[in-house]
Amino acid sequence: MLYIGVDLGGTGIKAGLVDEQGKILSKVSCPTGVERGYEAVIRDMAALCVKAVEESGRSMDEVKAIGIGLPGIADPATKRVPFCTNLGWHDVPVEEEMHRYLDKPIYIDNDATVAGLAESVAGVSAGAKNSVFVTLGTGVGGGVIINGKVFSGTHGVASEIGHMIVVAGGEQCTCGNRGCWERYASATAIIREARKYARLHPDCEIAKAVDGDLDKITAKTVIDLAKAGAPDAAELFDSYVQYLCYGLVNLINLYDPEIIALGGGVSGAGEFLLNAVRAKLPELVFYKSMKYARIELARLGNDAGIIGAAMLGR
Repeated sequence: MLYIGVDLGGTGIKAGLVDEQGKILSKVSCPTGVERGYEAVIRDMAALCVKAVEESGRSMDEVKAIGIGLPGIADPATKRVPFCTNLGWHDVPVEEEMHRYLDKPIYIDNDATVAGLAESVAGVSAGAKNSVFVTLGTGVGGGVIINGKVFSGTHGVASEIGHMIVVAGGEQCTCGNRGCWERYASATAIIREARKYARLHPDCEIAKAVDGDLDKITAKTVIDLAKAGAPDAAELFDSYVQYLCYGLVNLINLYDPEIIALGGGVSGAGEFLLNAVRAKLPELVFYKSMKYARIELARLGNDAGIIGAAMLGR
């Protein structure tokens, strides 16, 4: 059987036809146009599903189900989206709207969650029964896979790992709480701390790298300087890795996965990040004489959203 995966983002929609092994057979895309309202966006999602099948030369009769990954949460009982900040959606009947155009089973989950499912089927976590995917970008998201299946909890919010509180009374988070993991382990966190440091030390290597325009500081700016051995950047990066490992050890203690896969923009640091995490994590692990999760880099990149969404139906 074949499956359709839809990766719905704030700026673009991607859809693809995917086989049982997680191989994309065709993919198409279009702008999201969130300002048009959810009805128009969902209509375009359905149209892309049809187009993906047509471009593959296959028939819709061969499609078993359609999966959708979106930047929010979905109620597993009603298939409605209670809220999705990036899209401005509140209590949107996604399944009902999709069924206006396509008579197929519809599955919906968080975009980071489906990326985790993709990695467990066709990526670095393939073959592992239990795995966790962590995306390190503007925020921190995740996908928890238990016995080969997505674990979203009773209300669909079990993978909101970025909102574990790791610092009591810490940095204000966009969710309303303080001290959430994503305020310390995201690309945004690296940028915030680097700008703060550069304001206090205008002659530092970080400030020099952007010619004094601190708005140009990115996570890559800091990581590249740390790789090159700049002491200020190396100190900031070491602090970042410490906070990243606080969250990772929480995931190990909670789920005891075989693999934790790191994805998202910060994971572009590659082996530099991986080696730093692998060096720091052992001192935090509880059962020091036993095996614990391997930390790896995610492999599927931008295709993870389509593949994982499709695999929801498998």
